[in-house]
Amino acid sequence: MSTLIKSPLNGSNSSTQNSLSSWVDNLFENGLGTGFLSNFNTGITLPAVNIKENAEDYVLELAIPGMKKSDFNIDIDNKVLSISTEIETENEETNDTYTRREFGYSSFKRTFSLPDTVESEQVKATYENGILCITLPKREEAKQKPPKRIEIS
Repeated sequence: MSTLIKSPLNGSNSSTQNSLSSWVDNLFENGLGTGFLSNFNTGITLPAVNIKENAEDYVLELAIPGMKKSDFNIDIDNKVLSISTEIETENEETNDTYTRREFGYSSFKRTFSLPDTVESEQVKATYENGILCITLPKREEAKQKPPKRIEIS
């Protein structure tokens, strides 16, 4: 946490103010900042994307471990590729003296503008070993052609 400027306000006791701000700083820098607050950030962050191009197609690879194929929504609408997921979890443990209930919610959405050279009707997706792979085939006119030798007549 950033250093606070310590100055008395309207004749207030600066030692009380200093000790309170020191206590708050220590609270967030020590146990609370790493233990308590980390429980609020257990959802999915935006996954990193590798984008590759070869002669036949474009390939997007997203590292998203711990999911199932059915967790993903992949859509193309008006030359925009959208990849999203929403996951809700709920666990409950009941004992004679207590009930513990935990729930969580995670989601993300990534969108990509597709070039005119993508054959959107032929897009395919696979999910294996935590990697979502989306293959975007190029239209025939956009595929890379081998070099052609011109003979001189």
